[in-house]
Amino acid sequence: MHKAGDAILGGLFQIHFFSVFPDLSFTSEDDLFDVLGFRQAQTMAFAIDEINRNHNLLPNVTLGYSAYDNCNILGFRAALSLSNGQEEQVKLNETCVGIPPVLGIVGDSSSTRCLAISSVLGLYRVPMVSYFATCSCLSDRQKFPSFFRTIPSDAFQVRAVIQILKHFSWTWAGLLISDDDYGLYAARSFQSDLAQSGGGCLAYLEVLPWSKDTAELRRIVKVMKKSAACVVIVFAHESHMIDLMEEVMRHNVTGLQWIASEAWTSATVLQTPDLMPYLGGTLGIAIRRGEIPGLRDFLLQIRPELRLNNSNENNVVRFWEYTFQCRFAPPSPGWLEAGGALCTGQEDLENVDTEFLDISNLRSEYNVYKAVYALAYALDDLLQCESGRGPFSEHSCGSLQRLEPWQLKGFYLPLGDSREVYILKKDLYFSSPQPPRSVCSESCPPGTRMARKKGEPVCCFDCIPCSEGKISNDTDSTECTSCPDDFWSSPQRDHCVPKKTEFLSYHEPLGICLTATSLLGTFICAVVLGIFIYHHNTPIVRANNSELSFQLLMSLKLCFLCSLLFIGRPTLWTCQLRHAAFGISFVLCMSCILVKTMVVLAVFQASKPGAGAGLKWFGVLQQRGTVLVLTSLQAAICTAWLVSSSPTPHRNTQYHNDKIIYECVVGSTVGFSLLLGYIGFLALLSFLLAFLVRKLPDNFNEAKHITFSMLIFSAVWVAFVPAYISSPGKYADAVEVFAILASSFGLLVALFGPKCYIIVMRPERNTKKAIMGRGTTKFLNFHINPTMSI
Repeated sequence: MHKAGDAILGGLFQIHFFSVFPDLSFTSEDDLFDVLGFRQAQTMAFAIDEINRNHNLLPNVTLGYSAYDNCNILGFRAALSLSNGQEEQVKLNETCVGIPPVLGIVGDSSSTRCLAISSVLGLYRVPMVSYFATCSCLSDRQKFPSFFRTIPSDAFQVRAVIQILKHFSWTWAGLLISDDDYGLYAARSFQSDLAQSGGGCLAYLEVLPWSKDTAELRRIVKVMKKSAACVVIVFAHESHMIDLMEEVMRHNVTGLQWIASEAWTSATVLQTPDLMPYLGGTLGIAIRRGEIPGLRDFLLQIRPELRLNNSNENNVVRFWEYTFQCRFAPPSPGWLEAGGALCTGQEDLENVDTEFLDISNLRSEYNVYKAVYALAYALDDLLQCESGRGPFSEHSCGSLQRLEPWQLKGFYLPLGDSREVYILKKDLYFSSPQPPRSVCSESCPPGTRMARKKGEPVCCFDCIPCSEGKISNDTDSTECTSCPDDFWSSPQRDHCVPKKTEFLSYHEPLGICLTATSLLGTFICAVVLGIFIYHHNTPIVRANNSELSFQLLMSLKLCFLCSLLFIGRPTLWTCQLRHAAFGISFVLCMSCILVKTMVVLAVFQASKPGAGAGLKWFGVLQQRGTVLVLTSLQAAICTAWLVSSSPTPHRNTQYHNDKIIYECVVGSTVGFSLLLGYIGFLALLSFLLAFLVRKLPDNFNEAKHITFSMLIFSAVWVAFVPAYISSPGKYADAVEVFAILASSFGLLVALFGPKCYIIVMRPERNTKKAIMGRGTTKFLNFHINPTMSI
């Protein structure tokens, strides 16, 4: 298509495309007419005609055009023809023959062809403005300094697709691309941006073949069908989708959510009832739609008879034959007889259903329209240049007579990629009430963390529960956070809760039982003490050293009461007092028992002939002094222990991570060992002495009861040591309290049980004669002598 003018703009449009192309020799049977490409070329002609009628833009300058059919693969040759002026000669005016090289080129529609053409035209700085090439690679100003476009690059389209994925939480998608620069660069940009955004992963990446390779298409469809990804993103051309959808329909692959690139979003050939079950609900990225007033009237003026003897005639004839399905000349003999129709040239375009006249969805045409005006405004700015203030050498200006294409490119540069925008179609709908889910792995709920599956993308993961003491309170957490020291994870592992505190409390059943037992033992001691006081003049009370018995009962009461210091939340004073009170109380008890045993032994020895002189060493003062001295030694041990390394309260988290165990640490193990060892020494000594006099010749031999009580006491505290060491937390305190209570009850029952039984239940045995039994009078008198026992 050519039109004469003072300045020529070139154009590259796809008017024909071919089904097969083994070489560059084509026949008319092989080519196919592209009505939209023809409309794009006519849009360029309309824009130039509109500019020539505009007196405010390029006044006194007539624009012409020279548009070539790129024939799908011949665009490079056509571009070179435009730039070097080697095409067919056309008469321009009376003094000049031949078309000068064009000042700029509108085109091409293909990214691959633009890459090839721009790499050459850039050497000569011929500006090229594409209306449909979106490859982001063309934005490289170093490689393509003279390339511009009125359509956003794929970088914007890729970002829009990623935003769609994020909006619907689609993290698992498949990607299909065309086998050309458009698809390959789009895939590279998509993978890079998707990785940076962290918004998802690709389940598969497949390259659609150019030719209708049924086997390859079948393999790709099987991959789509097998994959768990229900979102399919396609950066390919309309022809690729036609071949692919035939195979999709053959395998009845439904339920997929398609995301379309701008190359096939608005393709009417895919908007058919047959394809609706498969493509219904497709989301598409569409280029900006625009209004071009007057274009439809211009298109309606196209008629073959108006263009006789014109170089544009062949394209108009082919368009006319394609639209009305007729021929101006029979292509073969018998064609008319076979039902063929002849064209008259008088057919009415308004009476035929053709997308050629549908201007409600002008997208690529609007980009052509803008491209023509961009070049026209650049030329107008150049011609408005004032001499001496120009942008060229020595501030000169360009002139129409000596205008070079590179001069126009200095004025067009600001209209480059910085003006690019993307438009997202808003009419979104889905075939189901809710958008589909497309994930490799379901989101990890709070309380879990993501653990990537080995050898699979990051979107494929397992949800691992957080370990104890750690939480995650967000979905899809990559790691669990440790709780603070005084907190622990909830059972759901989604928040931290204060750690449970544990100590032997008065409010728990174990503490209540031990407290009740302690108070019961104290009460029994008080009852026994009352019985002994009330019957203090009876032989059985006097015969068993009543003063030491009273001291022993008081020490047992202290033993029972000191166990209460081991119950309740440990504090500094209870930790310091509990062991001191325990140690002193039991030493007082053991001292009384030891003195009683020594007295019994002295009496036994005095009962032998000639041995009575030794009794003077076991008078009342000696007994009291011995108890005081023995108890003072334990008090000294406790004092040294408390001064050097006092027991202190401690928050123990070693036994249970989810609990804080409040306990008393003994401070000095040596001090604690001396305290227990001293008690054990006195108990052992009492046992040995009592064992020696266990066969005294009276009916009520107290040495037997002391021996038995020491056996009970020793058994309890021997068992206490391993139980105490192996018991954690509050149970260590419970073991110690139990040992105190058990040993105290053992002493109380063994030493005072038989006496109370006789006093209360068998008073007839509470006489001198009954107690005397087989023993001598001297032995009995010694036992009941007031000067010895009180």
